[in-house]
Amino acid sequence: MKKTVFESICNDLEGILETENIKKLPKTYELIGDILIIYIPEELSRWKKEIGNAYLKNFKRVKTVLRKGYISGEYRKPNFEYLAGNGTETVHIENKIKFKLDLSKVMFSSGNIKERQRMSRISKKDEKVIDMFAGIGYFSIPIAYHSHAYVTAIEKNPQAFYYLKDNIKLNRVENRVKVINMDCREFSGRGDRVIMGYIQKTNEFLEKAFEIVKKGGIIHYHQTVVEKLYPDAIYSEINTVNKNYEIISMRKVKKFSPGVWHIVADIKAI
Repeated sequence: MKKTVFESICNDLEGILETENIKKLPKTYELIGDILIIYIPEELSRWKKEIGNAYLKNFKRVKTVLRKGYISGEYRKPNFEYLAGNGTETVHIENKIKFKLDLSKVMFSSGNIKERQRMSRISKKDEKVIDMFAGIGYFSIPIAYHSHAYVTAIEKNPQAFYYLKDNIKLNRVENRVKVINMDCREFSGRGDRVIMGYIQKTNEFLEKAFEIVKKGGIIHYHQTVVEKLYPDAIYSEINTVNKNYEIISMRKVKKFSPGVWHIVADIKAI
């Protein structure tokens, strides 16, 4: 019987790791383009390079293996450790969209795939959409490509902005997406739909979102919230800046950390 990939990895590491440590090897992983991201527990750090090479050898279409780290700072920069392979730039394809990025510079969350798919078809044709935190085009490009809306994509981070421009060309939506490299709080304009694809401090930008959305328009408000405070904490944040609204829907996107959820609320300005 043909061995599974994981069984082959375990075989390759026999003689390097003791049996009890082989049991601690990661069976799950994240694949972004042709880059594999794995979690290695601290007790296996001594053999991290050998582990990385074993995963690289057995995942035939993978060019690089990274050790899962953390996302930090205003620009949500990934802190992954290089283990094996060649290069951290890749092209990730999902929902017919090509995302080019460098995982040493900008983040990509596979856990948000359902939300990106939902947003890709939520707009009406020729609708005016403002993406306040465009990143590399996570929402802007799928909306322009699938919904044929007009998108103003605002991104402050120069490294993310570089890939945003590249991805617009790569997906041939230049006539549908306008890019602006600036802090979204400095933007002046109005839209039918406003996307707030940021978390943890999104409430600091909510007043601006209400300022730029047209009456009757929709704000897609992403935020993190402690589970026991959901959804009351979200209503409280919105009420602090504006009371003329209606929640169309609110959902959990994914688990952010123990006891904390990443959520999105669809808010109608009235």
